[in-house]
Amino acid sequence: MREPKVILFYSFTPIADPEAIRLRQKSLCESLGLKGRILISPHGINGTLGGEITKLKKYTRATKEFAGFKKIDFKWSDGTGNDFPRLMVKVKPELVTFRTPYELEVNARGVVNGGKHLKPKQVHKLVEERGEEVVFFDGRNSWEAKIGKFKNAIVPDTTTTRDFVAELESGKHDHLKDKPIITYCTGGIRCEILSSLMIKHGFQEVYQIDGGIVRYGMEYKSDGLWEGSLFMFDGRMTLDFSEDTKVIGQCEVCSAPTKNFYNCARDLCHRLILLCDDCAKLDPNKSCTHTALEANSSELVG
Repeated sequence: MREPKVILFYSFTPIADPEAIRLRQKSLCESLGLKGRILISPHGINGTLGGEITKLKKYTRATKEFAGFKKIDFKWSDGTGNDFPRLMVKVKPELVTFRTPYELEVNARGVVNGGKHLKPKQVHKLVEERGEEVVFFDGRNSWEAKIGKFKNAIVPDTTTTRDFVAELESGKHDHLKDKPIITYCTGGIRCEILSSLMIKHGFQEVYQIDGGIVRYGMEYKSDGLWEGSLFMFDGRMTLDFSEDTKVIGQCEVCSAPTKNFYNCARDLCHRLILLCDDCAKLDPNKSCTHTALEANSSELVG
């Protein structure tokens, strides 16, 4: 495969007939031989696809022909050619499963009353102006933060995105309500929803990183406020922004530095576990020690 790439994208826009969009998207991807995951809801589209760069460019041009998708910001990264086993295009009530489909308001401009978007340079400017007052708030599952996060970020106790509502309603973050909060996630989509939920729960000054960690990391590499690797929901598993990427993850068996996740092979578990190379060799079945079943969302793509 010539120049394999992966694109990550979303667009919040009202869609009157999600099923019609699903059929068009499925046909388009099949005609170009693309694989990956696309979710469509009445709120818009969310996807990640892998394939040849020329085919992906044809896909982006064709997708932008739909009026609601003209302003989609496609995030590009290097692929392997085997990043996705198949193509999946589905209609869902939500683009990301917060279980709050009726609380989210979307118009032609995007999410209504969401956090203010900051370009990577604007993130640094805000930190320079407000210093330690600024709080980075991780909008991902807590296990993703084990291998990479913004320095001194707050990582909520979440196994899936559904847990964020309980986190906000618990009151444990109420002391942050008058501080400047910068939410962040892989490609930006989870923060579109999280930031609007935070505002509804009384947080006064909420921001989100435009383009997510992917866009920030591509611009600042290892020279910014992000440290470690980025977990990806595809065959690559992790993405490093430079050769100098710091390894912050720890093996769950021996605590050695690692960024490698393995899927627990135990029936009814399949939890992602962090293992160093040596411990992974000692445990060919990659069995974790957790008794609680922790499901990892295979449909969360940004």
